[in-house]
Amino acid sequence: MKFYDALQMDPAILKRKIAACGTKQEKMYYWVAMATRSVLIVAFAIVFISLLSGVFGSDNTPMAVALFCILLGIRFVNFEYCIGDSLLALAAALAILVLAPSAVAILPPPFLIPLHFVSFFALLSLTTQRPEMGNGGLYSFAYIYLTGNPVVGEALIRRGLLTLAGYLLCGTILFLKHRHQHKTVRFHHVVRRFDLSKPVCLWQLRMALGVSLVMTAGQVFGVERFMWMGFACGSLLSEYPYSGNTFVRFRQRITGAVAGSCLFFILYLIIPESLHSLLGPLGGLCLGFCTDYRYKTAMNCLGALMLGAGIYGLQGAVILRITDTLLGAAFGLVFAAIFHRLVALRFLPAPNAE
Repeated sequence: MKFYDALQMDPAILKRKIAACGTKQEKMYYWVAMATRSVLIVAFAIVFISLLSGVFGSDNTPMAVALFCILLGIRFVNFEYCIGDSLLALAAALAILVLAPSAVAILPPPFLIPLHFVSFFALLSLTTQRPEMGNGGLYSFAYIYLTGNPVVGEALIRRGLLTLAGYLLCGTILFLKHRHQHKTVRFHHVVRRFDLSKPVCLWQLRMALGVSLVMTAGQVFGVERFMWMGFACGSLLSEYPYSGNTFVRFRQRITGAVAGSCLFFILYLIIPESLHSLLGPLGGLCLGFCTDYRYKTAMNCLGALMLGAGIYGLQGAVILRITDTLLGAAFGLVFAAIFHRLVALRFLPAPNAE
């Protein structure tokens, strides 16, 4: 296998290849590929996000982060319908990511749930026909992250221009990589196929409603860093195949968040203050070796807490991260059980209900 081809592989695939290797030299080849892949992704992220933030303002760094994640994903995963409709869908999805977070920041509470639900459900309908490919988690992250970092006025205009630049880049990649796929499938075909007896449709509805409720609760009750609640809840509900029992994922999320927060606390105390800014990239590097959900959750804490520590202090950020994760994950666990009992069991055939 060419080294370039190995760089394109997910860590889970690379680790399976390492396990199947018969010699130390072969194992080392794939370990080097995994390490190189991780370094290149982090380096590209730093350059890409820094460049866009420098041009469009630091208050639009969250959109730069979202576009970077979309850019990485869109190379491999399409929307499962023709390229013309896909390009329009990408434009609509990015428009939602620009406008909805700013709208929910200024609307009164009674309008929050409907706007969150419509926006999020539309986002999933446009981008996620096969949740197992990861698009659901990707666009869910972008929506929640941007809702936690809204902008208005002149900054919103700059965010729109940034998103337009991102659309041109991501749209070009989408066209070049996927223009020959699903030529006969139109988006209206996807809409017509919506049926709650299908697990993917139940999954979309549950995701949209659950995230809408937890994000609204966080905003209405003034929870600090409420987007961390949204990440935890959305992560539980994004698991696919659809299941009414999310307890295993709940336990893994809490374990990962506590471990990652404790690790950050220790590293922050023992390393020199001048090196604190490296904790975020360190988490990104380690993430490139992770295949277990718990470890991914733990490594994601490093970057999140690096930002949070600058606002709430070290102890405040760690406590808030664990508390918000517990609240969001607990909400997701209870909501998934209630949704399954009240909605899913009425539509999903019994053999596939669990």
